[in-house]
Amino acid sequence: MSIISVPASYYEEFDADYTRDVPAEGYGGWKKASLPLNTETTALVVMHAWDCGTYEQYPGWWRAVEYIPRSIEIGRTVFPKLLSAVRSSTMRVFHVAGGENGYYKKYEGYRFACSLPGAMDAERTYTVDRDAAFDALRDFKGRLGSHNRKDIENGFAHVDFLPEARPAGAEGVAENAHQLYALCRHHRINHLIYAGFAIDWCLLLSSGGMEDMRRRGLLCSAVRQAVTAVENNVSARKELWKEHGLWRVAVDFGLVYDLDDLVSALGRGA
Repeated sequence: MSIISVPASYYEEFDADYTRDVPAEGYGGWKKASLPLNTETTALVVMHAWDCGTYEQYPGWWRAVEYIPRSIEIGRTVFPKLLSAVRSSTMRVFHVAGGENGYYKKYEGYRFACSLPGAMDAERTYTVDRDAAFDALRDFKGRLGSHNRKDIENGFAHVDFLPEARPAGAEGVAENAHQLYALCRHHRINHLIYAGFAIDWCLLLSSGGMEDMRRRGLLCSAVRQAVTAVENNVSARKELWKEHGLWRVAVDFGLVYDLDDLVSALGRGA
């Protein structure tokens, strides 16, 4: 067992102070503690770290997904340092991919994940009875931003891993929760630390995200500098939804690690 001590951020969602005009302002907020991390039962998950091409190639995709430039910068400046530190330790690296063009299926780690018990279980689907109002609402939603749809479809047809996030060697590659959980069972992983895009969207709710893995009993954390969020016109300037996403992780799923703290601790424990 290889247990190291790593500073980790957590959030005190208590105690509301009803002597204040806003009781929640009494919460303790963000705190930090040096906590144990077992590098042999913890894995870094790099999720949906997509190379989305350039604005010139797919302007409609970039117009609809404003975080793409931030994801490229994180890939360039954060991923090399993070992945190098993890790969030099006894922690494992897993990748959660996605997209219908199957760019990830050529990797040894994907073929291995598919070979594990339970990895090829069918995803559960649900249907409801549709009526005219339902169809009208779905059609309305579907028309929103439709002028960008062709570029989005073309972009996904050519999507690949960011160069800095490509799987190395036999690192596990999963396309859904079944496959990621199969990798965790095989390697006896009980704690996943997520990096990738986006913390308030895919990392929480897409197949293989934190909600899926929490249901299976795993602790799910994140690296603050290795994520960004889907922002809107109110939140983007201060990246408020990134802060909200990290808060959700700390309150409901696990812990939040700072890049330099994690890298330093892994270096000392090597």
